[in-house]
Amino acid sequence: MSTPIPTRTLGSADSALTVSALGLGCMGMSEFYGTPDHDGGLTTIRRALDLGVSFLDTADMYGPFTNEKLVGEAIRGRRDAVQLATKFGNERLPDGTRLGVNGRPDYVRAACDASLRRLSVDHIDLYYQHRVDFTVPIEETVGAMKGLVEAGKVRFLGLSEASPETIRRAHAVHPITAVQTEYSLFTRDVEDAVLPMLRELGIGLVPYSPLGRGLLTGTIGSASLTPGDSRSTAYFPRFQAGALEVNLGLVDHVRTLAVDHDCTPGQLALAWVLAQGTDVVPIPGTKRIRYLEENAGALDIRLTADDLAALTRAVPRDAVAGARYGDMSTIDD
Repeated sequence: MSTPIPTRTLGSADSALTVSALGLGCMGMSEFYGTPDHDGGLTTIRRALDLGVSFLDTADMYGPFTNEKLVGEAIRGRRDAVQLATKFGNERLPDGTRLGVNGRPDYVRAACDASLRRLSVDHIDLYYQHRVDFTVPIEETVGAMKGLVEAGKVRFLGLSEASPETIRRAHAVHPITAVQTEYSLFTRDVEDAVLPMLRELGIGLVPYSPLGRGLLTGTIGSASLTPGDSRSTAYFPRFQAGALEVNLGLVDHVRTLAVDHDCTPGQLALAWVLAQGTDVVPIPGTKRIRYLEENAGALDIRLTADDLAALTRAVPRDAVAGARYGDMSTIDD
């Protein structure tokens, strides 16, 4: 990264939040992608802030609960330099047991208070509903979230994995600043209806897994996932035998194009996401300073229309093998 990290704006008018153009997803520091690394997470978050990557993303269910504590520890004394995002709604017990999706107003308020305590902060910059609760009208959930804004506990509101209809209904209750969803060269369905809706309403897009859960970095092979890495389970079909080989072939196409830009496949794939609009702020996750710095380098890559077209041809939407989740039942579509 040769220049200062630029900023981008999520949302519009009174719901606008200025953040670093590239964020940092903190989930994998505590769970899901191999062995948790508390100390590595601390040093990576602090290095991110030194670089100017100040938009940090966590959630209460990561750990569960431990990732928020980690982020809170990492930003101690530097709160004013951080745009802090966390999420509620995927309810878990301390032992990891999943209780389902919860969007009831009383739970919204309790979850926020608990997150504030774990993060050791007096407010959250961007508070997302992690998944839509199909048993609770979105107006009731967002109404409770609006109350958190009015109480000064939350600055701006977001949704994650919400359908266009849900987004519109939520936005009518209180302005939504950002919607988070998976988006990468490997996952592009957001382009069909969600992204046009966001732009109609002036809402930003925060892509998670912009590197295809690591596949697009070119560093994952058929035997490279460590024990305990959830990507090796049926929950992530794109990493399973048969599909993985197809998808790694697509990564090889990206690797070939990356040579022309003197960058890594991951940097090129991330530059593609960044090039989709100034209202798009990806949050690649890592627990290693090396990969954080590599991701930041994607901001230096300038892609022409021809470059973007070449990448689209290299990874056709219908060529990716496997669904993004083995169970899509919690995705609001």
